[in-house]
Amino acid sequence: METSALIPPLPDLLLFFSFYLTVYLTAHFLIFKNWSSKLRPEAASCLISYSHGSPAVLLAGKALLSDQNRGFASANTTFQTLVLEYSIAYFLMDLIHYLIFYPTDVLFIAHHLATLFVFMTCRFVVFHGAYAVLMLLIIAEVTSFCQNTWTLACARRKDSEFAHKVFDILSPPFYALYTVVRGFVGPWFLYQMGVFYYSGKGGDLIPTWVWGSWLSVVFMAILVSIVWICNLWVELYRERTRKFETKVR
Repeated sequence: METSALIPPLPDLLLFFSFYLTVYLTAHFLIFKNWSSKLRPEAASCLISYSHGSPAVLLAGKALLSDQNRGFASANTTFQTLVLEYSIAYFLMDLIHYLIFYPTDVLFIAHHLATLFVFMTCRFVVFHGAYAVLMLLIIAEVTSFCQNTWTLACARRKDSEFAHKVFDILSPPFYALYTVVRGFVGPWFLYQMGVFYYSGKGGDLIPTWVWGSWLSVVFMAILVSIVWICNLWVELYRERTRKFETKVR
């Protein structure tokens, strides 16, 4: 089976990065040109996330299903490597976006740097473990379409009645889906990873410092996600309670 070690990395990665850059600039200067300068960068970031999230889920799923030898320590296949580079290019583009427009958003910048570390060590250092990384990618991005739509609606809900309605309708199901995926599926898969790697079944294919750092990054990402969604549930409860009390009066 052909593995990622045999693939020249830069051409595909540069091609994917050029794609995201084109989408970003098109969004910034054409699609959202009538939006305020404050909201336009966030909207452009959402558009490249649309271009990455759902396609990445489908591509990652196909890449995993096509590998009969898939496992936590299996060698990365050609297709799996392509998906890794597709995601690396996205996170690099979005990281540049945050460094330019939101340089004080340390948490999100740290998230992107940590994610890039996981993807790049899997792709360029150990050449194994794409099964675990791509499964995590699916778990992380399966909610991306809803989250991007919710984010855009949230950005415009104060000056657009339509956006306000979309935000109100989408919030509960999005929060519920996000809670299930990040609060239950994510921790369950992290546990499966931990059991496998701590048992030593991976041998020397993925060094301890690599899988240990992967587990740490994923644990922190899940923890931050749970805190974030809990805060949103609290805000939703307060807002709906306030509306109900207003109607009763």
